[in-house]
Amino acid sequence: MRILVFLLASLLSAPVLAGDAQVAVAANFAQTLKQLIALYTQGHPDDRIGVTVASTGKLAAQIRQGAPYDIFLAADQRRPAELAKEGLLDEASLRIYAQGVLVLWTPTRGVSLGPESLRLGNVQPLALANARTAPYGVAAESALSRVNLPAVVKRVTAENVGQSYHFAYSGAAAAAFVALSQVQQQGGSQWRVPSDWYAPIVQQSGLLNANTHANTNVTAQRFYDFLFSDQARTLIDQAGYRVPDDTF
Repeated sequence: MRILVFLLASLLSAPVLAGDAQVAVAANFAQTLKQLIALYTQGHPDDRIGVTVASTGKLAAQIRQGAPYDIFLAADQRRPAELAKEGLLDEASLRIYAQGVLVLWTPTRGVSLGPESLRLGNVQPLALANARTAPYGVAAESALSRVNLPAVVKRVTAENVGQSYHFAYSGAAAAAFVALSQVQQQGGSQWRVPSDWYAPIVQQSGLLNANTHANTNVTAQRFYDFLFSDQARTLIDQAGYRVPDDTF
């Protein structure tokens, strides 16, 4: 047992090698991040980028518990700001990398998903992310409050927007509130929720602070810088996000 504890302590305290960077990413951005990593590694084939996908709230909780991440790509501004105030993220590194677009989607073609269909209760069950942990869930709740959804309509609450998508894709829900980026290249039917029906989904990122290995991880810094390059911004825009400019 003592040997096991010693080995575990050694592993936890071991320095992260250059070439290893761990990214904690909100579920809506996971597929886009995968494409960004593929683009990045074309120019840096020796760099290894690890990814953990979950809701923004869950990832923030993991960071508070000491999860060994280098970069946090959140789906809101609140969590990164809170973590920076707590000394867990480098405040100077906080940057907006995208603004999300909310859509209601089903894999079935020819389905009316607009406000009138929702008001009449014609689309159910409806899947949406948990508003307590996922900003896209907050946006979905805001949108539903505008259509006066009948109380009889069943809702399926997902842990994150990725699971919300899965509920619709698998048929567990008739439709799901998801990020445009998740379904932009897919078939089916969708309704793009008016942008003034929900608060802007401003997605912020940051590097973990000096009390972690992030500040000495060259690869983490290099990949983080890449996320704001012209190449990356073009890809993010094509994936279905608004991309910030200098005045965003």
